[in-house]
Amino acid sequence: MGEMIEVCRSSVQTWECDVMGHMNVQFYVAHGTSGVASLGNAIGLGPTALRNQGLRLRAVNHHIRFLREMRPGAPFYVMGGLSSATPKKLRFVLEIRNTVSGEVMATLTGDAVLSNPSGSALTDFPAEAIAKAGAVTVEVPPHARPRGLVLETEPSLLRFNEQKAQRLIPIYQAMVKDADCDADGYMMTRLYIGHISDGIPNMLAATRGEDRSQMGNVGGAALEYRTYYRKRPQAGDILCVRSGLKSMTDKAYTWAHWMFDLETGETIATAEAVAISMDLEARKAIPIPDDLRAILETMRID
Repeated sequence: MGEMIEVCRSSVQTWECDVMGHMNVQFYVAHGTSGVASLGNAIGLGPTALRNQGLRLRAVNHHIRFLREMRPGAPFYVMGGLSSATPKKLRFVLEIRNTVSGEVMATLTGDAVLSNPSGSALTDFPAEAIAKAGAVTVEVPPHARPRGLVLETEPSLLRFNEQKAQRLIPIYQAMVKDADCDADGYMMTRLYIGHISDGIPNMLAATRGEDRSQMGNVGGAALEYRTYYRKRPQAGDILCVRSGLKSMTDKAYTWAHWMFDLETGETIATAEAVAISMDLEARKAIPIPDDLRAILETMRID
């Protein structure tokens, strides 16, 4: 068994934060993407070597635990390792830690593959890379394991014309812009979860009849997320997100999200999230009001 290595170091930028006053979910994925690239480099799969072969190392899913808020200006570093390495995939684990306290602020786990830039053709990992993986092979720590989600199952695939029968809520629709894409011309990984986040105010409007900009000291935060990336959109593609409520506890909601290509009707990504409402002054979770609970009960999906 090996040990984690440092794979990223930076600080929380103001432009990475949302109206809740903390780093938006998409930038956890962005820094995690940097971390996976550094892990690849550690086992001989650096970006230049991969580019010369027409290959890319990319995550095909993420599970994220948000353990503590990351506020503007906070310094952090990312430690990473591999929990397993096979010819077909690398299973990674990352910890985002506060530089001063050393506290783990969030964890990301998931699977990474070798593919062509479009993701349409996979390539086996070379034996030399798998052999080197032993030096960074680690156990998944308890705080990185699922808590409110079950990773062994995932949202079923739908086509866009099937979503109305599921009573899903429209929360987002927009064209992929050039600035949304990486050097290969495909949408950056962080924007799958980023566009879902962009749609949350519309979800609140549909479920609570409220405008987030007028909600005063009441906000929200994600506790846990998992996302499966099924297709890589390109600039000009039109994406839309439909969402449904799976379950509730006293304070937490579990939502399922489907991202579609509006032209083809294909599922681009599926995601699930556990989230809470939050008092923005006390920075603590608040119970789901009874009147809202009654409304949400009518919106549950299978």
